[in-house]
Amino acid sequence: MLSALISCRGFAEQPHPATLPHPAVAPALKSIQSVNASGRFKPEWKSLEQYQIPQWYKDAKFGIFIHWGAYSVPAYGSEWYPRQMYINLPRRGDNFFDHHIKTYGPQSKFGYKDFIPQFKAEKFDAARWAKLFKETGARYVIPVAEHHDGFPMYDCSFTRWDASEMGPKRDVIEELSVAVRNEGMKFGVSSHRAFNWMYYVRDKSFDNADPQYADLYGRPMPFLFKADAWDYKSHFVPQDEQFKDDWLARSCELVDKYQPDIFWFDFGITPGLQTTNYEDNPFAGHLKQFAAYYYNQTAKQSGQPGVINYKWEAFPESAAVLDKERSKMAEIRKPFWQTDTAVSASSWGYTRNQRYKTPERLINDLVDIVSKNGCLLLNVGPRADGTIPEEDQAILKAIGSWLKINGESIYETTYWKTFGEGPTAVSTGHTSEAKDKPFTAADLRFTARGDDTLYVTGLKWPSGGRITVKTLASDSEHYQGEIRSITMLGSDQKLEWSRDENGLTVQLPTTKPSEFAYVLKVTQ
Repeated sequence: MLSALISCRGFAEQPHPATLPHPAVAPALKSIQSVNASGRFKPEWKSLEQYQIPQWYKDAKFGIFIHWGAYSVPAYGSEWYPRQMYINLPRRGDNFFDHHIKTYGPQSKFGYKDFIPQFKAEKFDAARWAKLFKETGARYVIPVAEHHDGFPMYDCSFTRWDASEMGPKRDVIEELSVAVRNEGMKFGVSSHRAFNWMYYVRDKSFDNADPQYADLYGRPMPFLFKADAWDYKSHFVPQDEQFKDDWLARSCELVDKYQPDIFWFDFGITPGLQTTNYEDNPFAGHLKQFAAYYYNQTAKQSGQPGVINYKWEAFPESAAVLDKERSKMAEIRKPFWQTDTAVSASSWGYTRNQRYKTPERLINDLVDIVSKNGCLLLNVGPRADGTIPEEDQAILKAIGSWLKINGESIYETTYWKTFGEGPTAVSTGHTSEAKDKPFTAADLRFTARGDDTLYVTGLKWPSGGRITVKTLASDSEHYQGEIRSITMLGSDQKLEWSRDENGLTVQLPTTKPSEFAYVLKVTQ
């Protein structure tokens, strides 16, 4: 297969070394198998379903995601620039292909690899980032260790194309792991590596068709040269054993080097995408090997296994933690879950002309998610020089200010008997958050602490300064005891309230304690 492709490009019949398995992969696989053979967790679903989510994660509720890589150099369209620059079709209104030719020249002379020397990260300060995230109120931080582009942001043993050898020439993940933990937060990594298999559409004139760059772009497989290669949703060719073995070795190296408390996976581990079930997933064998290794190693290091985030049905729901991208749950989901979204509605990585969300929207999303037994992973996209845009910082600081006043209703709480009340529904489909409508003053959310404390969060301040909580009516099936006191977090003003068969009516303070959502603390 490779020899035929190489012939059509004019190369010798002998496969280029960059297309062959890396010599470090085979010994890495033996080590992984040895750990799993003697560990408590075995690479079988039945064994992995004995997993228990650590309490710190269920208590944390809020984390920071970081999409940062060489794609921040062109800073155009989205972090999918590396793929779209080779596809002459618009994506969400932008034609990256045309932009690239006009700005940098043809893909034969200036490919994605040529952005890497410009990715210098000269102003990157891991300690400063970590301090900002701590002030934001985040309890965990997950930088992208390797995106679809195939350029690891760490010292990777299986490729020369990584941030420790090229571009920044720094182990970004190592620096962040130290800085984040020094601030008392948990540290995770994300891997988007699995989609590198189909990420780069090829043409014989493109630099990415040259086998000498296969250790960045991936092997130039024949199906990537087809006219419909861009349509991965309809034509996702399952990864072969060589690719999956390399993926497993890379993933486990991240575990060994950085001991991540969380390991987040993107959609590429499910070649059938949303239709794939963990039982029929062609990636399942390697996923089970990784999960067993990760749980065994983290349990050995800290006394309890770490957290794996997955999409769709890549894992049984009790074997890891479900992650929903740019969407939420309509109701309480008893197995703990997570939403990942970004401060920007237009991109995960840094681009010019970002479409930013408001702090109010993101705070309301956090409250809604926590009320349904979830947590929020919120993404920022730093510039190529290593600075976090001022707009991102302002949003994070606004969230942090709100949490300083109202965090009692978020951290270490649990979902209540019902998530809330009000007319506004939320998006539940994959990447469907753009359909969400703004919450209203009638939208309330509930969280609890123990058996005697209920938090009622109003997602918008009512124009009349009065709110009625129907769920807490005197004849409510959800709240049958007497109410002893009602206070508002951040306010010293005594509240006037009454309760009857229509609900609990509360006159709110004359002064708002915070700019956004407010929280009533109801105790028995």
